[in-house]
Amino acid sequence: MNWNNSITSLFDIQYPIVQSPMFGVTTPQMTAASSNAGCLGSLALADLNAENCIRLINETQKLTDKPFAVNIFVNEIPKIDDTLTHRYYKAKSFIENLANENGLKVVLPELNTIKITDYHDQVEAIIHQKCKILSFIFGCLDDESITLLKKNNVLLIGTCTSLEEAKILSEKEIDIICVQGIEAGGHRGSFNPNNIPEIGGLSLLSQITENVKNPLIYAGGIYNAKTLLAAKNLGAKGFQVGSLLLGSTESALKPFEKNRLKLVKEHEIVLTKSFSGRYARGIKNKFIEILEHSDYVLPYPYQNKLTYELRKIAKEKELTDFVGIWLGQSINGFSEKSTFELLNDLIQETEDFML
Repeated sequence: MNWNNSITSLFDIQYPIVQSPMFGVTTPQMTAASSNAGCLGSLALADLNAENCIRLINETQKLTDKPFAVNIFVNEIPKIDDTLTHRYYKAKSFIENLANENGLKVVLPELNTIKITDYHDQVEAIIHQKCKILSFIFGCLDDESITLLKKNNVLLIGTCTSLEEAKILSEKEIDIICVQGIEAGGHRGSFNPNNIPEIGGLSLLSQITENVKNPLIYAGGIYNAKTLLAAKNLGAKGFQVGSLLLGSTESALKPFEKNRLKLVKEHEIVLTKSFSGRYARGIKNKFIEILEHSDYVLPYPYQNKLTYELRKIAKEKELTDFVGIWLGQSINGFSEKSTFELLNDLIQETEDFML
C-alpha cells in the first residue's frame, strides 16, 4: 500500500496516522513513540500554563527528533459574575458533600484561587520552542494568532464536528482540518460548548469532503484496518487514533483504569459534561449519574478546575466512580503493548488487508 499523500508530505512523516492528543492519557513518551513509528505524535497541552507547556515540549524533544504536533484549547472563557459565583459555591458544597459521603475527604478550591490560562501565552511558548505543528479544539484561533503562527512556519490543524465548523476553519485558512465524528472518545472539539453537533463520523466526513478543499484527518472509531480504510474511501488523508492506545505502556492511565476499560460494555459509554463542563465521551459512573442532570455543572473551565482535586484523590485511591475515563465507541480490547507496537500492528494489518 502506498501511504504517501498530502498529509505525509505536509508533516514529513512516513504514515498518515495521527496519535490523538488525549490530555490526561498522552505522555511525552507516547508522543515520541508515535513519531518514532513514522506517524505523527501529538502532545496534549490542553490549558496548561506556558511554563508547563515548555517543560513537556522539552521532554518530548529529548525523546524524538521526528515531527510531532502540540495541541491546545482555544475556547472562550466565561466572565465571573454574581450568577457564576453563586453557582460555583453551590456546586462546590454539593460535590464536597458527595465526596465525603463516599469516603473521599476533599476540599475544593475557592473561586478566586483558580488560575485560567490564556492560550495566547501558549502560542508564544510553542513558537519559542520551535514547534512546527499545532492542533487545537473548542473553536478557532483568533486572526492575530493565525498570522503570527504562519509567520513562524507553524502548520495549523483545526478540529470540527460539523460542516459549518469545517467551513469556518477553511475560510480562516487553517492548513488541515480534523473531522471528529460523534464516535470519538474524550472531549468534543465543537465550537459551541452546549449545543454540540451529534453527527455520525462517516456521514460527516463524506459531507465535508464534498464541500471543503483542505486536507482532512478523520477521528472517531478508527482501531483496525477496516475502519481506517472506510475513512480513506470517504476522503480522509489522515487517520487519528486514540482509544486504541489507552492501554498502551506509555499511557498515563493507572492499572485500575486500564482494567476498567477491559470490562466496559457499549451501553456504558456516554457523553457527559459532569467532570469538565464540556461534553466528553467516556465511561458512565456514579459521579456522572448524579451530576449530569443536576444544577451543579458549571461552564468550562470552571467545572474542570472545581473537580480536579476530587479526580486526583479518587485516582490515588483507585475509585473508578469519581474519575473520568474517556474513550470512544469502538471497544478494542485495550492492549498493553507499547504505542510503537500498536501503531505498527495497525500499519501492518492495513497493508495485509490491501494485498
